[in-house]
Amino acid sequence: MEQTVKRVQSLDIMRGIIMILLAAESCRLYDSLHHALPDNRLLMQFFHHHWHGLHFWDLVQPAFMFMAGAALYLSYNKNLQKGISWQANLSKVSWRCLRLMLCGVGLHCVYAGALVWELWNVLTQLAFTTMVAYLIIRLSGKAQLLISILLLVLTEVLYRTIHIPGFEQPFVDGHNFGNYMDMMLMGKINSDGWVAINAIPTAAHTIWGVLAGKLLISKLPQRRKMSILFIAGVLCLIIGFALDLSHITPIIKRISTSAFVFASGGWVILILLGIYWLTDIKAYNRYAWICTVVGMNAIFIYLFFETVGAQWFNGFIHIFIGQPAMAMGLNTALANIMSALAALVAEWYLCYWLYKNKIFFKL
Repeated sequence: MEQTVKRVQSLDIMRGIIMILLAAESCRLYDSLHHALPDNRLLMQFFHHHWHGLHFWDLVQPAFMFMAGAALYLSYNKNLQKGISWQANLSKVSWRCLRLMLCGVGLHCVYAGALVWELWNVLTQLAFTTMVAYLIIRLSGKAQLLISILLLVLTEVLYRTIHIPGFEQPFVDGHNFGNYMDMMLMGKINSDGWVAINAIPTAAHTIWGVLAGKLLISKLPQRRKMSILFIAGVLCLIIGFALDLSHITPIIKRISTSAFVFASGGWVILILLGIYWLTDIKAYNRYAWICTVVGMNAIFIYLFFETVGAQWFNGFIHIFIGQPAMAMGLNTALANIMSALAALVAEWYLCYWLYKNKIFFKL
């Protein structure tokens, strides 16, 4: 059994980076920068690709799912060391998944300002992927990997072989099997192309996160861990882009095609490798706390900036930052950037205060 002699800092840091990036989006930092610099190609990487292609921002949700899988394994391993069996922990995980599901549905009600039944939020999908990952967490690494591949194969089969009139074009927005399932589940189609059954293929990201967490707390030499992560990341990239370039399956994040899952998963694994090398091996952790304090309350800050932040806090900050800046002669774009940055710093400080007071919220 793996022994968690010391905490794997790279996992905490990467989770914190993800949440800071998401908080910046919720504070409308990227939108504000884009309005100030509309032709900046670098800034476009902080927005989802409109359909067929891959931007940096398309990696954030897979990284979120991946890190959830890593955290799931670390928690499972910790419970095993305490003598808590898989069976004893199953009800706790199931209850957590139900809470995630309810929070995800509730967030859509907040967005809409009314009671709605929508399953597109990342938390509703995380509820499914977490349950799948936990149900197979006791299996061998090879078995878990095989199941993750089978989930991708299942997705390919569903999109390619089920021909419903109006929904028989597997990779066309508004006319694919995922859209049909949304009509069955929710009676509506997402105007931006997202589909609820993305939870099936992206479960692979959570399973791969479980395997990464298991690897990083294992007794293997650090060089061996790095080699495995490097090979896995590169292999995923090769498979993903090969599927796309050969016109077998395009890279489409909004319906989470198998090519997208592989390509994004490869980048996420390599990013984790880089952070692991920098922080756990080279021990360059001087500023790690900036990310860690956010990552330790990941679900809390996500719910905060998606509700209180977007509904009230951003506007509140703008009253005291953006409006005075414009009154002093700054243009609207710059004032909005200042407001967004101020809101982001304030939300970070909230996490810092919680961390310092040892207050951690968990679902």
